Amino acid sequence: MALWRIRATVDDRPGYLSVLTASLALKSVNILAVQVHTTEAGAVDDFLVDAPDAMTESDLMAAVIKGRGQDAFVARAEAQGLADQPTRVLAMAGRLVHEPDALGESLLTLLDATDVRWRPQSPAELPGVHGGRMLLADPAGGSYEVLRALPAFTPAEYARARALVELAAAVLRHQRENVTVMLPDGAEVILRPAGADDLAAVHELHQHCSADALRRRYLGGGVPTEDRLRRLLEPARGMTLLAIAPTGRVVAMAALLAEGDLGEIAVLVEDAWQRRGLGTALLRRLRAHAERAGFAALVAHVAADDVAMLRTLRRLGDSSTVRDGTVISVTLSAAGQPVVDETPANSS
Repeated sequence: MALWRIRATVDDRPGYLSVLTASLALKSVNILAVQVHTTEAGAVDDFLVDAPDAMTESDLMAAVIKGRGQDAFVARAEAQGLADQPTRVLAMAGRLVHEPDALGESLLTLLDATDVRWRPQSPAELPGVHGGRMLLADPAGGSYEVLRALPAFTPAEYARARALVELAAAVLRHQRENVTVMLPDGAEVILRPAGADDLAAVHELHQHCSADALRRRYLGGGVPTEDRLRRLLEPARGMTLLAIAPTGRVVAMAALLAEGDLGEIAVLVEDAWQRRGLGTALLRRLRAHAERAGFAALVAHVAADDVAMLRTLRRLGDSSTVRDGTVISVTLSAAGQPVVDETPANSS
């Protein structure tokens, strides 16, 4: 017995698939797997079959035509085709999580394509399927062109390929957003965006901060409630960054919150990590994000006795200040300086 791949279009009406399978059964062809792709032209049935060794491509093609299959495609298959399609896709997705640069190879395997080409430009045509040619917009920029002589691509295959492209782009974005920063004293920390799963770690950060550090961060308002912390971790239109020590513990957090076209910035640094340049590194990254997001300016409300924070804000460039009792409001332009001394963090 030999493995073959058969693809054919049948009328999408009750009983037509059974006519095709019966025609194959009469030739002692055992169907091992089948996928149905719905298209405008009808149902495209993709079979993996085990056929007698004596059967040729012409014999199988004749059986498909006799079973009312149209636009038939027949080719020898490999044993790896025995894995069902969902399993193959999951395996490729797992690989992309660790190797997003393997996207081209994954598309080749997923689609049994002959070539995958990436171009830095957006596709001149609308992304989609064009016979044996598939165009995919790369969310990270540029586009992919996937080629296959036969059979023609289906909308279902396009949807799978697009999902893989989006997954790889998300992993790359995650890697870019995670950076290792070397502080002036030689210590290294990882800066990354916060998420809902960081609630417990941020609680622990607050427990390691002195009452004075908390007072200056929240201007005497005390430790925030759990609901407020959740909102700080995923602010609308803003961003919260966390600083992770080599031990894996969160030692600082910096938030950018939207107030109309202004962005309010605030930083909390664990006492042992203060005056080491960590607050400056966090604020520079927040400022760069604010510039990309289109904020008109940034404002920080600082306790008048928080000399270290006021000095840090002055280092970021031209600013204006307004004092209201024990609070000084510092306003900065959103156009920041490039972030320096940063390299992508190890994604492992």
